Amino acid sequence: MKLTTNYLNLAIVAVLVVLGLENLHPQGSASASPVVTSEVTCDSSRSINVSGAAVVYVTPDRVLLQLGVQSNGATPDGVRRENSQDIQRVVQAISGLGVQPKDIATDYYLVYPIYDDYSSLVIKGYRIDNTVSITLRDINLVDDAIITALKTGANEVLDVQFYSSELRKYRDQARALAMKAAGEKAQALANEAGADTGCILSISENSWSNYYGSWRGGRETALWAQNVIQNSSSYQGEAAELDDSPITLGQIAIRAEVNASYSLTGG
Repeated sequence: MKLTTNYLNLAIVAVLVVLGLENLHPQGSASASPVVTSEVTCDSSRSINVSGAAVVYVTPDRVLLQLGVQSNGATPDGVRRENSQDIQRVVQAISGLGVQPKDIATDYYLVYPIYDDYSSLVIKGYRIDNTVSITLRDINLVDDAIITALKTGANEVLDVQFYSSELRKYRDQARALAMKAAGEKAQALANEAGADTGCILSISENSWSNYYGSWRGGRETALWAQNVIQNSSSYQGEAAELDDSPITLGQIAIRAEVNASYSLTGG
């Protein structure tokens, strides 16, 4: 009986030891490591402000013409009739070159009296200014379109603009290059000061120099929402071939400029 009691006591002790060890080392805890989370904060108390600019050169594949018919007459009805006949002849002649009706639109139409002199209220006649905007999808038609319009009644050539039908794509490319330039400039300046750039605090784009067509009103389209300038002396990429046409396309420069602010670290 005494021996049985001793065995029972030993078994109880063994169970207690095992339970104690499990409490000291819970299952799976031996290989687990504490999870450390760190939250990176952006310190705006120290910052650097820079600008970046880039230009992408492309060969134009579209042309916008602004042609006008100016008519004078003694009466409003007479000048309207004359102007209407002339502008219709111009439109029909341009259509005969293969230009679609959707690419020909009235851009500017004004009827006004002509006075006897500057200070007089005596009307001696009337004048109509009628302007049409013509989009040429074939750039080789530029010369023919202008000469044809002048031969059939147009007496004003107000504007000739060369542009790309993929301005959005090229503007996005220029914007990305401008942003890259801003980041490189910020890093270079920070290094000179013994610091480093951190997160971006702000970004803005300069669009103050956008051009929106001719001074007479100009058809406002997505074309003019881009900053486009004619550049016929600097070529990058594939340029148009030279021929006997009086029109030399060159390339257009699509520009983007951004301002960016970066936080500074170190130093």
